[in-house]
Amino acid sequence: MIRELVDEAVAAGARRWRACEVIGLTVRTLERWGDDDDDRRHGPNSVPANKLSDTERRKLVAIATSAEFRDRSPSQIVPLLADRGEYVASESTFYRVLRDEDMQHHRSRSRPPVSRPHEHVADGPWQLASWDITYLRSLVRGQFFYLYVVEDVWSRKILGWDVHDIECNDLAAALVERIRRENPGVELRGWVLHSDNGGPMKGATMLATLQRLGVIPSFSRPSVSDDNPYIESLFRTLKYCPEYPSSGFESVEQARQWVARFVDWYNNAHQHSGIGFVTPAARHVGDDIAILATRRATYARARDRHPARWSRHTRAWERPATVTLNPENHAQTERLAS
Repeated sequence: MIRELVDEAVAAGARRWRACEVIGLTVRTLERWGDDDDDRRHGPNSVPANKLSDTERRKLVAIATSAEFRDRSPSQIVPLLADRGEYVASESTFYRVLRDEDMQHHRSRSRPPVSRPHEHVADGPWQLASWDITYLRSLVRGQFFYLYVVEDVWSRKILGWDVHDIECNDLAAALVERIRRENPGVELRGWVLHSDNGGPMKGATMLATLQRLGVIPSFSRPSVSDDNPYIESLFRTLKYCPEYPSSGFESVEQARQWVARFVDWYNNAHQHSGIGFVTPAARHVGDDIAILATRRATYARARDRHPARWSRHTRAWERPATVTLNPENHAQTERLAS
Protein backbone atom coordinates (compact mmCIF):
# COMPACT_ATOMS: atom_id res chain seq x y z
CA MET A 1 0.00 0.00 0.00
CA ILE A 2 2.76 2.47 0.96
CA ARG A 3 4.81 1.59 -2.11
CA GLU A 4 1.76 2.11 -4.32
CA LEU A 5 1.18 5.55 -2.80
CA VAL A 6 4.82 6.53 -3.36
CA ASP A 7 4.78 5.24 -6.94
CA GLU A 8 1.55 7.13 -7.61
CA ALA A 9 3.06 10.36 -6.29
CA VAL A 10 6.22 9.87 -8.38
CA ALA A 11 4.13 9.21 -11.48
CA ALA A 12 2.30 12.49 -10.83
CA GLY A 13 5.60 14.37 -10.84
CA ALA A 14 6.70 14.35 -7.19
CA ARG A 15 10.23 13.55 -6.06
CA ARG A 16 10.58 10.16 -4.40
CA TRP A 17 12.35 11.55 -1.36
CA ARG A 18 9.62 14.17 -0.90
CA ALA A 19 6.86 11.55 -1.10
CA CYS A 20 8.68 9.40 1.45
CA GLU A 21 9.14 12.42 3.72
CA VAL A 22 5.40 13.10 3.71
CA ILE A 23 4.65 9.49 4.68
CA GLY A 24 7.33 9.50 7.35
CA LEU A 25 9.92 7.23 5.76
CA THR A 26 13.33 7.57 4.23
CA VAL A 27 14.01 6.37 0.70
CA ARG A 28 16.55 3.89 2.12
CA THR A 29 13.91 2.34 4.38
CA LEU A 30 11.51 1.88 1.46
CA GLU A 31 14.26 0.22 -0.58
CA ARG A 32 15.18 -2.07 2.34
CA TRP A 33 11.61 -3.37 2.51
CA GLY A 34 11.96 -4.76 -0.98
CA ASP A 35 8.68 -5.86 -2.54
CA ASP A 36 6.88 -6.11 0.81
CA ASP A 37 3.99 -3.61 0.78
CA ASP A 38 3.27 -3.85 4.50
CA ASP A 39 4.31 -1.09 6.84
CA ARG A 40 7.09 -2.77 8.80
CA ARG A 41 7.51 0.01 11.32
CA HIS A 42 6.64 -1.53 14.69
CA GLY A 43 7.94 1.07 17.07
CA PRO A 44 9.98 0.21 20.18
CA ASN A 45 10.43 -3.48 20.86
CA SER A 46 10.52 -3.08 24.63
CA VAL A 47 9.09 -0.88 27.34
CA PRO A 48 11.63 1.58 28.81
CA ALA A 49 13.00 0.28 32.07
CA ASN A 50 12.57 3.64 33.79
CA LYS A 51 8.94 4.14 32.75
CA LEU A 52 6.58 5.23 35.53
CA SER A 53 4.10 2.63 36.64
CA ASP A 54 0.38 3.36 36.57
CA THR A 55 0.45 3.79 40.35
CA GLU A 56 3.30 6.31 40.13
CA ARG A 57 1.52 8.27 37.38
CA ARG A 58 -1.66 8.46 39.45
CA LYS A 59 0.38 9.65 42.44
CA LEU A 60 2.07 12.33 40.32
CA VAL A 61 -1.27 13.61 39.02
CA ALA A 62 -2.76 13.55 42.53
CA ILE A 63 0.13 15.64 43.87
CA ALA A 64 -0.03 18.16 41.01
CA THR A 65 -3.79 18.60 41.45
CA SER A 66 -3.82 18.66 45.24
CA ALA A 67 -4.97 21.77 47.09
CA GLU A 68 -1.39 22.40 48.17
CA PHE A 69 0.23 22.24 44.73
CA ARG A 70 -2.50 22.95 42.17
CA ASP A 71 -1.44 26.60 41.92
CA ARG A 72 2.23 25.75 41.42
CA SER A 73 4.22 24.70 38.38
CA PRO A 74 6.31 21.50 38.31
CA SER A 75 9.44 23.65 38.59
CA GLN A 76 8.15 24.70 42.04
CA ILE A 77 6.60 21.38 43.05
CA VAL A 78 9.80 19.34 42.62
CA PRO A 79 11.98 21.53 44.94
CA LEU A 80 9.26 21.59 47.61
CA LEU A 81 9.03 17.81 47.55
CA ALA A 82 12.82 17.59 47.73
CA ASP A 83 12.78 19.78 50.85
CA ARG A 84 10.60 17.13 52.47
CA GLY A 85 12.96 14.37 51.41
CA GLU A 86 10.52 13.07 48.80
CA TYR A 87 11.18 12.34 45.13
CA VAL A 88 8.33 11.47 42.77
CA ALA A 89 9.65 12.38 39.33
CA SER A 90 11.73 14.96 37.54
CA GLU A 91 10.35 18.28 36.35
CA SER A 92 10.32 17.12 32.73
CA THR A 93 8.38 14.00 33.74
CA PHE A 94 5.87 16.12 35.63
CA TYR A 95 5.38 18.27 32.55
CA ARG A 96 5.15 15.26 30.24
CA VAL A 97 2.54 13.46 32.35
CA LEU A 98 0.45 16.60 32.84
CA ARG A 99 0.61 17.22 29.09
CA ASP A 100 -0.51 13.65 28.41
CA GLU A 101 -3.41 14.18 30.82
CA ASP A 102 -4.36 17.45 29.03
CA MET A 103 -3.60 19.54 32.11
CA GLN A 104 -1.14 21.99 30.55
CA HIS A 105 -3.12 25.10 29.67
CA HIS A 106 -2.70 28.84 30.15
CA ARG A 107 -5.06 30.33 32.68
CA SER A 108 -7.38 32.92 31.21
CA ARG A 109 -6.09 35.74 33.43
CA SER A 110 -2.44 35.00 32.68
CA ARG A 111 -3.06 35.24 28.93
CA PRO A 112 -5.97 37.58 28.29
CA PRO A 113 -7.52 37.22 24.84
CA VAL A 114 -6.62 39.99 22.43
CA SER A 115 -9.12 40.34 19.62
CA ARG A 116 -8.32 41.80 16.24
CA PRO A 117 -9.22 45.46 15.71
CA HIS A 118 -12.47 46.16 13.93
CA GLU A 119 -12.48 46.21 10.15
CA HIS A 120 -12.75 49.70 8.65
CA VAL A 121 -13.66 50.29 5.01
CA ALA A 122 -13.30 53.67 3.28
CA ASP A 123 -14.68 54.56 -0.15
CA GLY A 124 -13.65 58.21 -0.12
CA PRO A 125 -11.43 60.77 1.63
CA TRP A 126 -11.98 61.99 5.20
CA GLN A 127 -13.51 58.69 6.32
CA LEU A 128 -10.53 56.77 7.70
CA ALA A 129 -7.08 57.97 8.70
CA SER A 130 -4.03 56.44 10.32
CA TRP A 131 -1.41 58.14 12.46
CA ASP A 132 1.77 57.31 14.29
CA ILE A 133 5.06 58.71 15.57
CA THR A 134 8.46 57.63 14.25
CA TYR A 135 12.02 58.34 15.34
CA LEU A 136 14.29 60.65 13.37
CA ARG A 137 17.95 60.24 14.26
CA SER A 138 19.88 63.29 15.39
CA LEU A 139 23.63 63.92 15.19
CA VAL A 140 23.90 63.10 18.89
CA ARG A 141 24.12 59.38 19.54
CA GLY A 142 21.04 58.16 21.44
CA GLN A 143 19.07 61.38 20.88
CA PHE A 144 16.09 61.44 18.52
CA PHE A 145 13.47 63.76 17.14
CA TYR A 146 9.89 62.60 16.74
CA LEU A 147 7.86 62.87 13.55
CA TYR A 148 4.07 62.95 14.00
CA VAL A 149 2.12 62.04 10.83
CA VAL A 150 -1.59 61.68 10.02
CA GLU A 151 -2.39 59.96 6.70
CA ASP A 152 -5.71 59.50 4.93
CA VAL A 153 -5.96 55.76 4.33
CA TRP A 154 -8.17 55.99 1.22
CA SER A 155 -6.13 58.59 -0.68
CA ARG A 156 -2.77 58.07 1.12
CA LYS A 157 -2.45 61.84 1.39
CA ILE A 158 -0.53 63.19 4.37
CA LEU A 159 -3.12 65.37 6.10
CA GLY A 160 -0.87 66.75 8.81
CA TRP A 161 2.57 66.36 10.32
CA ASP A 162 5.03 67.94 12.71
CA VAL A 163 8.43 67.27 14.27
CA HIS A 164 9.17 67.69 17.98
CA ASP A 165 11.91 66.71 20.38
CA ILE A 166 9.52 64.81 22.69
CA GLU A 167 6.62 62.35 22.45
CA CYS A 168 3.52 63.88 24.02
CA ASN A 169 -0.22 63.37 23.69
CA ASP A 170 -0.74 67.14 23.99
CA LEU A 171 1.29 67.64 20.80
CA ALA A 172 -0.68 64.89 19.06
CA ALA A 173 -3.95 66.55 20.05
CA ALA A 174 -2.63 69.89 18.77
CA LEU A 175 -1.87 68.26 15.41
CA VAL A 176 -5.45 67.01 15.09
CA GLU A 177 -6.75 70.47 15.98
CA ARG A 178 -4.50 72.00 13.33
CA ILE A 179 -5.81 69.59 10.70
CA ARG A 180 -9.35 70.70 11.60
CA ARG A 181 -8.45 74.39 11.30
CA GLU A 182 -6.67 73.95 7.97
CA ASN A 183 -9.69 72.14 6.49
CA PRO A 184 -12.67 74.25 7.62
CA GLY A 185 -15.08 72.71 5.12
CA VAL A 186 -14.49 69.17 6.37
CA GLU A 187 -16.70 67.59 9.02
CA LEU A 188 -14.59 65.38 11.29
CA ARG A 189 -17.53 63.89 13.17
CA GLY A 190 -17.53 60.17 12.42
CA TRP A 191 -13.96 60.26 11.13
CA VAL A 192 -12.07 57.11 12.22
CA LEU A 193 -8.51 57.73 13.38
CA HIS A 194 -6.47 54.54 13.79
CA SER A 195 -3.23 54.26 15.75
CA ASP A 196 -1.19 51.86 17.85
CA ASN A 197 -1.32 51.60 21.65
CA GLY A 198 1.41 54.10 22.55
CA GLY A 199 1.11 56.60 25.36
CA PRO A 200 0.58 59.63 23.10
CA MET A 201 -2.21 57.76 21.30
CA LYS A 202 -4.15 56.99 24.46
CA GLY A 203 -3.30 60.10 26.50
CA ALA A 204 -6.13 61.95 28.22
CA THR A 205 -5.71 65.14 26.20
CA MET A 206 -5.68 63.26 22.90
CA LEU A 207 -8.76 61.17 23.70
CA ALA A 208 -10.63 64.22 25.03
CA THR A 209 -9.86 66.14 21.82
CA LEU A 210 -11.09 63.27 19.64
CA GLN A 211 -14.27 62.96 21.68
CA ARG A 212 -14.95 66.71 21.43
CA LEU A 213 -14.50 66.66 17.66
CA GLY A 214 -16.59 63.52 17.22
CA VAL A 215 -13.60 61.53 15.93
CA ILE A 216 -13.74 57.76 16.50
CA PRO A 217 -10.45 56.38 17.88
CA SER A 218 -9.32 52.95 16.72
CA PHE A 219 -6.33 51.03 18.09
CA SER A 220 -4.07 48.19 17.02
CA ARG A 221 -3.34 45.15 19.12
CA PRO A 222 -0.35 45.56 21.44
CA SER A 223 2.97 45.02 19.62
CA VAL A 224 1.29 44.18 16.28
CA SER A 225 2.59 46.61 13.67
CA ASP A 226 0.62 44.83 10.92
CA ASP A 227 -2.58 46.32 12.36
CA ASN A 228 -1.41 49.78 11.24
CA PRO A 229 0.16 48.95 7.86
CA TYR A 230 -0.47 52.11 5.85
CA ILE A 231 1.40 54.48 8.13
CA GLU A 232 4.20 51.93 8.57
CA SER A 233 4.54 51.74 4.78
CA LEU A 234 4.69 55.54 4.64
CA PHE A 235 7.50 55.62 7.21
CA ARG A 236 9.42 53.03 5.20
CA THR A 237 9.08 55.18 2.06
CA LEU A 238 10.32 58.19 4.03
CA LYS A 239 13.37 56.52 5.53
CA TYR A 240 14.33 54.68 2.32
CA CYS A 241 14.18 57.92 0.33
CA PRO A 242 17.62 58.47 -1.30
CA GLU A 243 17.76 62.00 0.14
CA TYR A 244 17.06 60.85 3.68
CA PRO A 245 20.00 61.96 5.88
CA SER A 246 21.09 58.64 7.34
CA SER A 247 23.66 60.38 9.52
CA GLY A 248 20.90 62.27 11.34
CA PHE A 249 19.43 65.75 11.61
CA GLU A 250 21.24 68.63 13.24
CA SER A 251 18.15 70.19 14.83
CA VAL A 252 14.36 70.03 14.98
CA GLU A 253 14.18 72.90 12.50
CA GLN A 254 16.38 71.12 10.00
CA ALA A 255 14.24 67.99 10.37
CA ARG A 256 11.07 70.02 9.77
CA GLN A 257 12.52 71.56 6.61
CA TRP A 258 13.45 68.15 5.21
CA VAL A 259 10.09 66.58 6.12
CA ALA A 260 8.27 69.52 4.51
CA ARG A 261 10.03 68.81 1.21
CA PHE A 262 9.30 65.09 1.52
CA VAL A 263 5.58 65.68 2.24
CA ASP A 264 5.29 67.98 -0.78
CA TRP A 265 6.89 65.30 -2.98
CA TYR A 266 4.85 62.48 -1.46
CA ASN A 267 1.50 64.23 -1.83
CA ASN A 268 2.02 65.92 -5.19
CA ALA A 269 4.64 63.96 -7.17
CA HIS A 270 4.80 60.40 -5.82
CA GLN A 271 3.03 57.90 -8.11
CA HIS A 272 1.64 55.63 -5.39
CA SER A 273 1.34 51.96 -6.39
CA GLY A 274 -1.51 51.26 -3.98
CA ILE A 275 -3.89 53.76 -5.57
CA GLY A 276 -3.33 53.17 -9.27
CA PHE A 277 -0.01 55.02 -9.66
CA VAL A 278 -1.51 58.46 -9.18
CA THR A 279 -0.47 61.03 -6.60
CA PRO A 280 -2.22 61.06 -3.22
CA ALA A 281 -3.24 64.69 -3.72
CA ALA A 282 -4.89 63.90 -7.07
CA ARG A 283 -6.83 60.98 -5.62
CA HIS A 284 -7.85 62.99 -2.57
CA VAL A 285 -9.68 65.58 -4.68
CA GLY A 286 -10.88 63.18 -7.41
CA ASP A 287 -8.51 64.26 -10.20
CA ASP A 288 -7.32 60.67 -10.55
CA ILE A 289 -10.54 59.74 -12.38
CA ALA A 290 -9.60 61.87 -15.39
CA ILE A 291 -5.94 60.83 -15.18
CA LEU A 292 -6.79 57.11 -15.31
CA ALA A 293 -9.34 57.66 -18.09
CA THR A 294 -6.66 59.40 -20.15
CA ARG A 295 -4.30 56.49 -19.61
CA ARG A 296 -6.96 53.99 -20.74
CA ALA A 297 -7.66 56.01 -23.86
CA THR A 298 -3.93 56.24 -24.64
CA TYR A 299 -3.54 52.48 -24.37
CA ALA A 300 -6.65 51.88 -26.51
CA ARG A 301 -5.23 54.05 -29.29
CA ALA A 302 -1.90 52.25 -29.03
CA ARG A 303 -3.63 48.88 -29.40
CA ASP A 304 -5.56 50.13 -32.43
CA ARG A 305 -2.26 51.11 -34.07
CA HIS A 306 -0.48 47.85 -33.24
CA PRO A 307 -3.09 45.18 -32.32
CA ALA A 308 -0.54 42.36 -32.66
CA ARG A 309 1.33 43.66 -29.62
CA TRP A 310 -1.58 42.78 -27.32
CA SER A 311 -2.67 39.15 -27.14
CA ARG A 312 -5.66 40.00 -24.95
CA HIS A 313 -6.54 43.33 -23.35
CA THR A 314 -4.57 46.43 -22.44
CA ARG A 315 -3.69 47.53 -18.94
CA ALA A 316 -6.89 48.34 -17.08
CA TRP A 317 -5.68 51.45 -15.19
CA GLU A 318 -8.40 50.80 -12.62
CA ARG A 319 -9.22 53.04 -9.69
CA PRO A 320 -9.32 51.20 -6.33
CA ALA A 321 -12.82 52.03 -5.15
CA THR A 322 -12.43 51.02 -1.51
CA VAL A 323 -9.61 50.55 0.95
CA THR A 324 -9.92 48.23 3.95
CA LEU A 325 -7.96 48.53 7.16
CA ASN A 326 -7.59 45.25 9.10
CA PRO A 327 -9.97 43.20 6.89
CA GLU A 328 -11.81 40.40 8.62
CA ASN A 329 -11.76 36.81 7.44
CA HIS A 330 -15.45 36.71 6.53
CA ALA A 331 -15.35 33.05 5.46
CA GLN A 332 -13.95 32.04 8.84
CA THR A 333 -16.48 34.24 10.64
CA GLU A 334 -19.36 32.64 8.77
CA ARG A 335 -17.99 29.17 9.48
CA LEU A 336 -17.74 29.87 13.20
CA ALA A 337 -21.22 31.37 13.27
CA SER A 338 -22.81 28.38 11.53
